[in-house]
Amino acid sequence: MGTHQKVAVVTGAGSGIGRAVALALLADGYRVALAGRRSEPLQAVVAESGAGARALAVPTDVTDPAAVQALFDAAVQAFGRVDLLFNNAGTGTPPVLLEDLTLAQWQSVVDVNFTGMFLCIQQAFRVMKTQTPRGGRIINNGSISSSTPRPNSIAYTATKHAVRGMTKAASLDGRKYDIAVGQIDIGNAATTMTQRMQTGILQPSGDLVVEPVMDVQIVGRSVLYMDSLPLEANVLFHTVMATKMPFVGRG
Repeated sequence: MGTHQKVAVVTGAGSGIGRAVALALLADGYRVALAGRRSEPLQAVVAESGAGARALAVPTDVTDPAAVQALFDAAVQAFGRVDLLFNNAGTGTPPVLLEDLTLAQWQSVVDVNFTGMFLCIQQAFRVMKTQTPRGGRIINNGSISSSTPRPNSIAYTATKHAVRGMTKAASLDGRKYDIAVGQIDIGNAATTMTQRMQTGILQPSGDLVVEPVMDVQIVGRSVLYMDSLPLEANVLFHTVMATKMPFVGRG
């Protein structure tokens, strides 16, 4: 366990990648504010961690600016500062044809993946630039879809491409406050979200292919590595993926 007293905020912490990263941070000695829409999954992660008072569950809707501000206020009140934001909350749509996607489905993905991520970056800036010692790190969950789409995923792909731009812009704007902003792009971490890969997933060729996956705990180790660097160094883009997934290549 690390001996530091770093404070992290993790969004989407109740399941999947967010849960794995929150558990990895808590195991390393971080104090963590866990954010997610529902209280029960957050409390379950807190209990599973065995971290006691180092873990704080804060039910949060990242699409609501007041809720995001309340999340950061709660983290600062409990722990005194914020050193790391793992900006992870995200959502997608069912894999329907582009022309059949409803405006409501499109908007829900934009609200969480794009606007929600921006609101969290904005609040992290407000906290990190004024605390002593100043600064911190923001790691956005981009996904491989931030550069390479899957079929029938226009809302998810477009918002994740937008995250890439937010990472670059926030990285520039954070320099003057000693805020390092980077992005992790994750390929096929084994979570409930990727279970359908075990039964076959649609490829651009039209074929259904069972894709290799990797242990989700590897993502926690990647985030720990990125945040282990001093603030003078930044991993701007980090891709961690199942080695044999079809991402690298054509088809």
